[in-house]
Amino acid sequence: MRQMTALRRPQSPLRDPAPSRLGYRYQRLMLTPGFRLFVRIGVPLIVIAALAGSWLAKPDNRALLEGQVAQVKQNFQERPQFMVQSLLLTGGDAALQSRVAALLPDNFPVSSFQLDLETMRQTIEALAAVRSARVRLGEGGALEVALIPRVPAALWRDGQTLRLIDADGVPAGTVDARSDRLDLPLIAGDGAEQNIAEALALYARAGPLRDRVRGLVRIGQRRWDIILDRDQRLLLPGADAPAALDRIIALNAAQDMLERDVAIVDMRKASRPTLRMNAEAAAAMRRVNEIQITNGANN
Repeated sequence: MRQMTALRRPQSPLRDPAPSRLGYRYQRLMLTPGFRLFVRIGVPLIVIAALAGSWLAKPDNRALLEGQVAQVKQNFQERPQFMVQSLLLTGGDAALQSRVAALLPDNFPVSSFQLDLETMRQTIEALAAVRSARVRLGEGGALEVALIPRVPAALWRDGQTLRLIDADGVPAGTVDARSDRLDLPLIAGDGAEQNIAEALALYARAGPLRDRVRGLVRIGQRRWDIILDRDQRLLLPGADAPAALDRIIALNAAQDMLERDVAIVDMRKASRPTLRMNAEAAAAMRRVNEIQITNGANN
């Protein structure tokens, strides 16, 4: 019995299985999804950011990184598939294409990343002679520019300047002399460019008189005068001017009215059209009347 007692080993104190207070709180936090995500992702990111910030705090390191990024960017942008090799211009005449080409890059080949197509389009459309333009990168590395020029419909005398003007009343350039564009009607007067549609309609309606029309003058911003060769003037009313012009054409066809010494045909009053003779014809008429009066007195 004594031997068994002597052989019995002393027992160690029992360990309390309950966690410490700090361990308990940590275990509770690890049961929270947000905390686990922070430990798995947030902590590594903070460490990486701290290391990167420490490295970038040195100017030499920042310069090295910027140079490498710029080199990678340049190498990517200058790959063959991104290079523009030539310029292709369509639409308009040679003079207009030359003016447009002067506004576009000419240092080909150039990377497409260096081209602002929208700014190019706006710059081209700012030209008076261009109605609209389309700019795009085409096949074969070509910068394609398609022009839709403004088509002049008349010449507008703006003070001392002769401006080309399209059917919408938008200036499309200038000319030095009337003889440069004899194929276009000439308009003048206050508000003429704002009423060009009416002027063009009257010009088209002139029919047999069209070859004699020298221009149309807007009077008082409300009506038109048509100027013919031989300094003849057709005064049209503000309302229903086409009908008045048709009446003048009919009278001329029936009586050759405009082949005589008529200076002005006044149609402003439809019920009472008025003819005015030119100065020489009026003087001759007065002389004839004086002779007739004198002969009558003698008789």
